[in-house]
Amino acid sequence: MSEKKSVGIVKTETWTFARPPERLKLRCGEELGPIDVAYETYGELNEEGDNAILICHALTGDAHVAGKNSPEDRKPGWWDLMVGPGKPIDTKTYFVICSNCLGGCQGTTGPASINPETNEPYGLDFPMVTVEDMVKVQHALVTRHLGVKKLLSVIGGSFGGMQVLQWAIDYPQMITSALPIASSARLSAQAIAFDEVGRQSIYSDPNWNDGDYYDSEPPHRGLAVARMVGHITYLSDRSMREKFGRSLQDRKTVGYDFGPPDFQVESYLRYQGDSFVRRFDANSYLYMTKAMDYFDLSENHGSLIEAFEFVDSSFLVLSFTGDWLFPTYQSQDIVRALHANAVPASFCEIESDYGHDVFLLDHPALNRTISGFLSQVYTTVGESDAS
Repeated sequence: MSEKKSVGIVKTETWTFARPPERLKLRCGEELGPIDVAYETYGELNEEGDNAILICHALTGDAHVAGKNSPEDRKPGWWDLMVGPGKPIDTKTYFVICSNCLGGCQGTTGPASINPETNEPYGLDFPMVTVEDMVKVQHALVTRHLGVKKLLSVIGGSFGGMQVLQWAIDYPQMITSALPIASSARLSAQAIAFDEVGRQSIYSDPNWNDGDYYDSEPPHRGLAVARMVGHITYLSDRSMREKFGRSLQDRKTVGYDFGPPDFQVESYLRYQGDSFVRRFDANSYLYMTKAMDYFDLSENHGSLIEAFEFVDSSFLVLSFTGDWLFPTYQSQDIVRALHANAVPASFCEIESDYGHDVFLLDHPALNRTISGFLSQVYTTVGESDAS
């Protein structure tokens, strides 16, 4: 078995396109440009050009999938467990690409970026963006800048899985396989409700100032609460029970007050919220959650079956038994619609009681399933090229 190592030190690159007058036409009808795209690549594109994999990040992710940006980094990229030499997405075999989504705040143009017409941050003047728009930007990066003519696979979990589905629909001839993980063709009312609670917490922060806060104190408290609410949805009752139970935080007995947190779970959520505000922009959170809420393949195409009518790639759809945010029935709906169009689609529900975020953890069954699927697809492509 190949040795698992880190990809090492990786630099986040930036590519700029859609310069006026060639601005990008968005789904909302507005135009945007210029657009900076932050991205990272790992491995090498082979001579045949058939080993490229695009990874789409989840709601608050970024382009930094694996390795470290500097020797001083305390943590590697968000999917370092999955991407690297000898890992399921093996960078000795595949050329891996990941970019920060349009509307984000980790190097790609978003509401915190400078509006060239005003020389001030866009704020809420930034146009509403959709998953379709994000995929357009990814497509431009992959084809126009990186010179990739066809992707071996597009992979993503959660919000990233929505991007995978959009790729398969919008660019059917360009992707050989698609791997949406713990995702959905549209959000449930419950998931939209949680997003709205998060947005309302930001709106309610006295520092939000209708999104115009870039030269003053940001709405950190509201964004922290939004993150706390969101983080609860990524876990499960069992994972929280096993990790925290009712254990106290730095106390032998409850304090019977509203001072420091009594319970470990309270301290944990506060930590998650406080650390999140140091790396994420509140307005980007608003835009990204809205893009996720608006995503609805059934409505956009008449039905889910019609949405997949021209799909021309093989699928592996994955879900987790303990995921109550994107439950298994939503993945099964995708598979049934694919099968109705005679699209080769495999489905695997992976046993886990640890909630939605399992795809970010070191899960042996998940690792084997992804590795096996990619290996099979790559072998099939190689045989096709040789014939």
